[in-house]
Amino acid sequence: MAETSGVSEKVTLFRQEGGLTYRIPALLYLSSESTFLAFAEERISPQDEHAKFLVMRRGQKEGLSVKWGPLQTLETAVLPEYRTMSPCPVYDAKKGTIFLFFICVEANVSEWSQINMGRNAARLGYIFSKDGGRTWSPMTDLTEQVIGHDVNNWATFAVGPGHGVQLSSGRLVVPAYTYYIHKHLVGHPTFSYTKPHSFAFYSDDGGKTWLKGHLLQQPLRTSECQMAELVDRNNSLVLYCNARSSDGYRIEAFSRDGGHLFEAPFKCLKLQELNDGCQGSVVSFPSPQLGSESSLASSKTPELWLIFSHPTSRKTRADLGIYLNPCPLKENSWKTPWILNTGPSGYSDLAVCTGEDPLFFGCLFECGISMYYEEIAFQLFSGAKLLKTQNTSSAEEN
Repeated sequence: MAETSGVSEKVTLFRQEGGLTYRIPALLYLSSESTFLAFAEERISPQDEHAKFLVMRRGQKEGLSVKWGPLQTLETAVLPEYRTMSPCPVYDAKKGTIFLFFICVEANVSEWSQINMGRNAARLGYIFSKDGGRTWSPMTDLTEQVIGHDVNNWATFAVGPGHGVQLSSGRLVVPAYTYYIHKHLVGHPTFSYTKPHSFAFYSDDGGKTWLKGHLLQQPLRTSECQMAELVDRNNSLVLYCNARSSDGYRIEAFSRDGGHLFEAPFKCLKLQELNDGCQGSVVSFPSPQLGSESSLASSKTPELWLIFSHPTSRKTRADLGIYLNPCPLKENSWKTPWILNTGPSGYSDLAVCTGEDPLFFGCLFECGISMYYEEIAFQLFSGAKLLKTQNTSSAEEN
């Protein structure tokens, strides 16, 4: 139990039944209500093309445990003749508004066919809630307003998946990626040459208007991504991006202007990637001053650390690890991962229980006995547990 080990028992929130499958977890923590919101896609099979709509469960944190409510279908996050995918929530703590971003993709059109043919079938949408996720607005379609004519050069695109972030400036940031059409193949008008690029959507007016940032540049390929806020030695904002890639390692990049433009991306040699890649999650949190658990939550220093969740196996989606980075502005500073879930493990999403002492993290992740998509489970773990595992790993390495 969390009270003694610093890790709660694993609780299944979404379970595969027959052909019905739940995939693509996204997690949000509302500190004002001590509440988790867990999102996922409901599908009629594990295949991407068989996604239907988004679902949610609400969890009330009570001390070191979470009491979860029933599954709810997000009935307004829909577009007729389209399937809803890639939940990506971001919370405006200043106004108390939750924005849930997602994409709607034409029914039965696969991502692979969009990439090969250079024909986008996705649209950008969101719904919002002003009452902690109890009720939701109708869907807003932002495709023309935010992407505009650039969508003609995108074979397809998506947000996240996972969570967005609100920066200390108040800016709302939604991580995203697109398969950009670099050229059409000569003699094959129905085929195109595309490469994936991560980027961000952002808003500086509380979600009234949204803009898109510049794409991360070649030659590295960056797709599904998450972002976190850091602060450098000059107390200046730095936005960190951690992206999936097919280049053998996770790709990292920094932005000094809040996500409009990222510096040159680079491979992180401490974070190896599966051959076909896998989504991962990242969050920042205040660094400990004296190594105590309470200082994790109460530290007033501007320095921030990172944790990252991702399968640790190089061969298959298995053994979900939690990685710690105490020097995130220095390349290759990630520590040896602590294994949170042994066995099949896929996509995951992290959340920090901000404003609490002791500090806890929530992790929502795909897992199973034979396959990683059999269920989506949740666990809490403490900052003290994380530091203890890292201290143990460091001692063993020495």
